This record gives sequence, C-alpha cells and structure tokens, in this order.
Amino acid sequence: MAIIDVVKYQAEENQFVWKFPSVDLRIGTQIVVNPAQHAFFIKGGEIFDEFTNGTHTIKTENIPLLNKIINLPFGDKSPFQAEIWFVNLLTKLDNKWGTTSPILLEDPKYGIIIPVRAFGQYGFKIGNPRVFLENLTGNLPSYSADKIQEYFKGKIISSLTSLISKKLVLDSISILEINVYLEELSLYCQDKIAEEFKRFGLELVNFYFLSINVPENDKSIEKLKEAKDLVAKVKIAGKELYQMDRSFDVLDKVAQNEGGVSGNLMGAGLGLGLGSGLGSQMNSISSNLNTNSSPPPPPIQFHFLIDNQSTPINDINLIKTMISHGEITRQTMVWRQGIDNWKLITDFDELKILFSQTPPPIL
Repeated sequence: MAIIDVVKYQAEENQFVWKFPSVDLRIGTQIVVNPAQHAFFIKGGEIFDEFTNGTHTIKTENIPLLNKIINLPFGDKSPFQAEIWFVNLLTKLDNKWGTTSPILLEDPKYGIIIPVRAFGQYGFKIGNPRVFLENLTGNLPSYSADKIQEYFKGKIISSLTSLISKKLVLDSISILEINVYLEELSLYCQDKIAEEFKRFGLELVNFYFLSINVPENDKSIEKLKEAKDLVAKVKIAGKELYQMDRSFDVLDKVAQNEGGVSGNLMGAGLGLGLGSGLGSQMNSISSNLNTNSSPPPPPIQFHFLIDNQSTPINDINLIKTMISHGEITRQTMVWRQGIDNWKLITDFDELKILFSQTPPPIL
C-alpha cells in the first residue's frame, strides 16, 4: 500500500467535482487546494472537514475526530483510509439552452395562442460546495458541467413557459413585440430560475434570451396579425364606423346567398333590420360631427369571442344577422363590463331570447 504524502488536483474547465483516486493517507499528508477550489475530507461517507485555497496538513489537531475513527498504532505517521474530494469554483458561461419543441403562449392583447421557440445562454458556478456535493454528486467519482446542463435543461424549459406567460400578462406585451423586450425578459427569468439553482448549491450568474422565434407561416400568426390590424382600424375609425363596416360585410354576404323564396324573404328581413341599424349609426355619427354637446351614453356593449378574437357589438340587429349566418351560436362566449369572466351567450337573458327570434342558419 503506497501512502500518499501530497494530495492535489489540477482543475479542468469542464470538471466541477473530482475525487482523489487514492484513499491511502497518513497523519501529515498535505492537501494542496488551488485558487477557485474547495476540498473536503470524507471518512465513511461523512464530511469531517473542508479546506479553502492553500496548503493544509492532516493532523489530529486540525481534525480532532480522527482519533475516534482511526487507530494510531504507528504514532504521528499512522496510515489510514479516507477520501479527498475537490470542487471547482470556476464560472462556466457558455451554456446553451433551447426549446426542443414549440411552447404555446397566449397573446395577452389579442387572446390568440401562438407556438414559439426560444433560445439562449446562461452561466453558473458552484456557490455552496457542500450543498452541491451532498445533493447532486452522491458517490460519483466526478461531476462535469455537461451533467449539470443535462440536469437543469428540463427545469429551465418547464419554468420558461409559465414565466414568459406571466411576464407578457403583467406588462401587456404582445408576442409580436416580444423580441423588443428580450433584455427585460432575461432579467425577469433569471431572478425566478436562480432559486432552483440555489437549492442545489449552484449560483446562476447570468441568463439570456438570444432569440424568440415565431413561425411566420403558422395560421395562428396570421390571425394575430389580423387582430392587430383590426384593433388599429377600430382605434383610427372609431367603434361606430367599425360596426357599420361589419354591417356592410354581412349585407354583402346576404346578397350573395339570396336564392329561392326562403332566401329572398330572409334577405329582405335582414336588409330591413340592418338598414335600420345602419341608419341609426349614420344618424349618430352625423349628430356627433355637427354638435359640440357631449354624446349620449352608449348602450351596453357586449364582447363576442369570434375566431379567437374579442369583437365588440351593441347592435341587436347585427347580432341577429350573425346568428342567422352561424357566426354566433349558443356556444359563443360573451363578456361585458361588470362581470369577472367570459360566459356562454345563453347565460345572458337579453341575448338568449334572440335565438328564438332568429331563424337558424341554412346549411
């Protein structure tokens, strides 16, 4: 049995934990700990001492418990068996992360779900060597940066879905604008993810989003862009002009679908109803343009969830028309000011009755 006199470790960049290959030590063995290293003296699976950078000599004075765990038949030079573990405290910054499959995020402005991919980089170091050794290393003779990356990859990706969603909702950021906020999003996620690293003795030095990719050819993106354009149109033209434009669209559909007695009758009825609605809207707009007095308070406005978009409508005739065309059904979700959440249209008595007053759509 060769007795070891000097124990030291030439650290490698990718190696974070390393066990000295021999356990044959003696009283007087020196342990050399280089800068950015931490060493542990272990006997029987129990940590008896730890050493920071410098040269340390194993003595019963330094480690009083040695007298209890080894026999000393040879005096101060007594041989014994114990383990010396080294922990590398260097910072590793070039760790890549990325989503293997798209994560689904709901746009907080327009309510449309979009699949996105995210990619980035993070840096870490061992902040609490003892916690890291006890919780992650176990009895492995070494522990590399690759193992740390593999272990935390799933935790990072699973956390990102909820973290990005929360940040978008908190700051009302559309997915179409998300790349403008990458730096702010990076700091927010780093603060949250760091807690998980800390549990295992690691310190998350930095965390970056390099890019968040949105599939341009995805149908959901097309809907999102349409919703954005629609909101811009309403802001520019005003809600009344927008509703009038929608009324013209419905009239155009009716004209295209007219045919036969029932079609002509339905078209005539719709024309009368919509004409009345359009007339009232035009009168309202004209009145607002030609008077300096404040406009009368608007009627209760309902918001209908149509094609994953919130569409405000307060014209009963228009609602009837959309019911007859199947654009609004009994399963349509509706919201109005004063309620906490979206509800089925049939939960509103004033809307439910419209289904008994309007002919069903012709299939």
